[in-house]
Amino acid sequence: MYQVLYCLTEEHDLRLVALGGAVCLLASAAAISLFHRARATRGLGRLAWLGLDAAVSGCGIWATHFIAMLAYGPGGAGAYNIPVTILSLIFAISVTFVGLSIAVSSLRAVWILLGGAIVGSGVAAMHYTGMAALEIPARVDWIGSTVTVSVLSGIFFAALALFVAARRDDLFHALAATALLTVAIVAHHFTAMGAVLLTPDPTLAIGGLSIPPASLSFLTASAAVAIIAIALVAALLDRRARGELGAQQMVLDTALENMSQGLCMFDADGKIILFNERYAAMLRRTDIALTGRRLVDILRDEQAKGQWQGDANDFFARLVADAREGRTTTDVVNRFGRSIRVVNQPMQGGGWVATFEDITEWLEAQAKISHMARHDALTSLPNRVLFHEQLEQGLRRTRSAGDQLAVLCLDLDHFKDINDSLGHPIGDALLREVGRRLTAAVGESDTVARLGGDEFAVVQIGRSEEAAARSLAGRLVEVISAPYEIDGHQIVIGVSIGISLSPQDSSNPDELLKNADLALYRAKADGRSTYRFFETGMDARAQARRLLEMDLRAALQRDEFEAYYQPIRDVVSGRVVAFEALLRWNHPQRGLIAPIDFIPLAEETGLIVQLGEFVLRSACIDAATWPDDVDLAVNLSPVQFKNPNLITSVIGALAASGLPARRLELEITESVLLQNSEATLTTLHELRALGVRISLDDFGTGYSSLSYLRSFPFDKIKIDRSFVSELATREDSMAIIRAVTGLGRSLGIVTTAEGVENDAQLELLRREGCNQAQGYLFSKPRPASDVAIMLDRPRLLRASA
Repeated sequence: MYQVLYCLTEEHDLRLVALGGAVCLLASAAAISLFHRARATRGLGRLAWLGLDAAVSGCGIWATHFIAMLAYGPGGAGAYNIPVTILSLIFAISVTFVGLSIAVSSLRAVWILLGGAIVGSGVAAMHYTGMAALEIPARVDWIGSTVTVSVLSGIFFAALALFVAARRDDLFHALAATALLTVAIVAHHFTAMGAVLLTPDPTLAIGGLSIPPASLSFLTASAAVAIIAIALVAALLDRRARGELGAQQMVLDTALENMSQGLCMFDADGKIILFNERYAAMLRRTDIALTGRRLVDILRDEQAKGQWQGDANDFFARLVADAREGRTTTDVVNRFGRSIRVVNQPMQGGGWVATFEDITEWLEAQAKISHMARHDALTSLPNRVLFHEQLEQGLRRTRSAGDQLAVLCLDLDHFKDINDSLGHPIGDALLREVGRRLTAAVGESDTVARLGGDEFAVVQIGRSEEAAARSLAGRLVEVISAPYEIDGHQIVIGVSIGISLSPQDSSNPDELLKNADLALYRAKADGRSTYRFFETGMDARAQARRLLEMDLRAALQRDEFEAYYQPIRDVVSGRVVAFEALLRWNHPQRGLIAPIDFIPLAEETGLIVQLGEFVLRSACIDAATWPDDVDLAVNLSPVQFKNPNLITSVIGALAASGLPARRLELEITESVLLQNSEATLTTLHELRALGVRISLDDFGTGYSSLSYLRSFPFDKIKIDRSFVSELATREDSMAIIRAVTGLGRSLGIVTTAEGVENDAQLELLRREGCNQAQGYLFSKPRPASDVAIMLDRPRLLRASA
């Protein structure tokens, strides 16, 4: 140790020693920085960083050596053999490259220490080769023990330097490793110089391929500093770029880990390069190492555990083939009870990126939306869309099997009355119960659907005879007509059914529905609560009905309607006491159309409201010109009575005409009182409060509940013409007339007989105490222009009637 200190302090120029130390420190800092860069990269990038690191380290060691040799006093008289000097540089770079490569290639401490030891050996190889290049007029001998210490010190500190550097890439570890590597080079050099023994020998001459120490040291230092500076700048720039890249990587990693989708990247061989935690959790692979493993190996393991269905090899081969051919594929797989959509997107250069999305809830929502789009929300029965699809499928099956198919269209009778009187919640509950009964009544292969409102439909499949459809229709009428108990209300409704058959009536689904609807219309026209099969003539009648409806709507705009009047006579005095206003339609092509032909259609389409308002207005205007003791009777349809604007219409007609309310008599039928008794009675009392009189028309043909006469004080009862026409031939008709007139006298209600056509009928009515009579005995309905004639000569007009 004394010899080493003596050599350093007495035989070296300390200023040049400081310069050599500075070059060594700079080279060590660059070497450690490049070492970190090499560890942070892979493949060819790592190899490039290792080569640069070895060059910088070798040049730094080499430059430090020759600058220190320039500071060595005894060596100033010598020179350096150029080939051997170059060989020392090669040793420094190559041996250092081997050591750095070993240290970078492993995370294990033993390999890192081994790599550092080799770097230390490179320092020794360079030093002693460089000393061999020294040509001086003296013999050079070595102290063996000191040489050993120099080699071991270089190996120890170099190994420790790389070990520290490999621990962590931060400032503290970088500075510590730089200091240790600097110590390794400097300690080795000056310890080795302490082992030198020079014996002057003038016989030793300097060769021709030599360079003076000063020149070599200057060139070496300049080149080394340039190389080291460039390398250090490159390392710093790389560190900065990698810092920015690391920040970006952190952002990307954050985004990757916060994705709702799982993501996994595979190379061309199917090895996992990258994945996020969502992928591992979704496929329950969190407990296994994934990076670097081939997908097929993972699938085989899962297949062995029963977690993967199918052939793992075939599945993997298909993925690799699709990626190689650039095909994007989408699959939905079921894993652990969840539906996962997998999209495999090929990458350039081979491999693919797979995204995994849990679509279980999405599929459930889609199924719910699909169900809602094809099913009725209230009853959960198929709606019109699904019914049409089922009908088309049924037609295809029956065509191939040679069977018959029946379409039944159903319409509930009096459902609107239930809805209006008991409210929509009760109506909805009733519809649900109807749907349940229909489903229970049909066969397993049949389809029940709700088409809308109170309309239902049934497709009966696989029955080869008409009797099967007839039997089903009869059963449905019976089942639907049975009483319902809903929220404390006992409800009774009926159902009308129209039936069309395939292939007899049609094999087109739209035609079958249309034909069944025509048959349904016939069933409703024939009294409801029954069924009818489609017949060929129904289509023609339906077309005629549609044309009539179109003409009816146009007639309102063209003022083709006119009020006609029929007199009502006092039976005792023979005086005309009132006129009943009756609507007539003067069609430009068909002539005068009877009310029986268009009034039912007007009621069904709702046009009766406009027609009723027209009759009321025009009749009040006409009646205002009559004598003050002649009243006006106007019929109100049940549809009109539901109109909330009825009171307003009556008030408006009276105001516009100036007719006193006491002269207006409104006639209603018993069916009006069935709709909503409380609301109906309220409206009747409001009309009565205006001064208008109320008559009960067609008494005896409907329900004839005496409670109606008690619940509301009617001003008049009109006896239906069906009883008057048989007065002379049937005793029961006479008994009914006698009872009604007696009831009227007892209650103080005027009685009027309709349809009086001969004197015998009039005499019998007079004898039984009937107050008023109306009929063709006096006059047929005539236009307003004939009212004056009917007032003057009421009996003379019947001949022309």
